[in-house]
Order: sequence, then C-alpha cells, then structure tokens
Amino acid sequence: MQILGIGSRISHEEHGKGVVTNVDNEHYWVTFIDNGLETISLDEDFEIIEATEDEVDKVSFFDVEQSLMRLLKKYSDVSEVITIGDKWKGGKLILEPGDTNLKSKEIKIDDFFHKITMVRDRLRVMEQKVNSSNLEEQEKIDLQQYITRVYGSLTTFNVLFKVKEQQFVGQKSK
Repeated sequence: MQILGIGSRISHEEHGKGVVTNVDNEHYWVTFIDNGLETISLDEDFEIIEATEDEVDKVSFFDVEQSLMRLLKKYSDVSEVITIGDKWKGGKLILEPGDTNLKSKEIKIDDFFHKITMVRDRLRVMEQKVNSSNLEEQEKIDLQQYITRVYGSLTTFNVLFKVKEQQFVGQKSK
C-alpha cells in the first residue's frame, strides 16, 4: 500500500476533494474544500488526484498551509474575505418604482454586497477557465475583453468596499 505524503491531493466519496496535511501510522489528516479537516484511515477508499512522496519531516506546516490556500483559490469558489465599508454595515437598499401604485423593495445592504462579491468571484473563476482553455488566442482575448467590460460595469458598486484594492477595476482609458 502506497503511503501518501503531505500535500497529496485526493478525492473522497463522502468528503469531496482535499489535501493531505498530516500522516501517522494509521490515519491521514485531510483538509477538504467543503468539509474542513477530517481524519481518514490509511486504507480507506479514495481517489488519488496527485500523490507526493511521504517526506513528512521535509515539509513545514507553513508550506502546507500556503499550498492549501493556493489550491483552494485555484480549484474552488473560495476567495479572500471581502469587507463592506463600515458606513454601510446594517444599512438597507431601497428600490422605489416610478409607479407610486407599486410597492417598494427593501434589501439588506450586507446581503446585496455579498451577492456583488459573489459575482466578482464567479467572474474570476470564468477568467481562469478561459485562460486555461484550449480556445484559440484571439477567442481568449475577445472573452477577456467582455469580462473586463463586466468589471467596468460593476465599478458603480466600489463605494461599498472597505478596502480599495478589492474594488472592481474595468478597462483603463487610453
């Protein structure tokens, strides 16, 4: 039986995809994308996505943590924590129809902000998929320009972000 080393990637029927973060003589400690840290038996059934040698003493916890963060960002929708600006916390967004006979719609601004940041995260995943696809270079460029224009359309909502570096950036004017 092959013993996987720290950093090996697996797919488990119950827990999903994960990365081995520790090994002993009976168990793997695996951090799963959806379920967090779980221990599984060395002889449990799972698919090996990418195996690394069992060199436990040559890998630091910091290295494993950094690898795990890169994998989570690359292969999932998990992303950095985005914070709403302090002045907007607990606020509400009110949509007033032009027709006074119709009822207005009120939305918690925190919920609206969460949806906006999820759109951004999905756009980032789309960008990665376009860039790693087998499309011809011109097709990739065309799709990337559309994505950039979408970012540009979303710059209206930059006022909601607490951290400027996390705001939407559209196409720069020349």
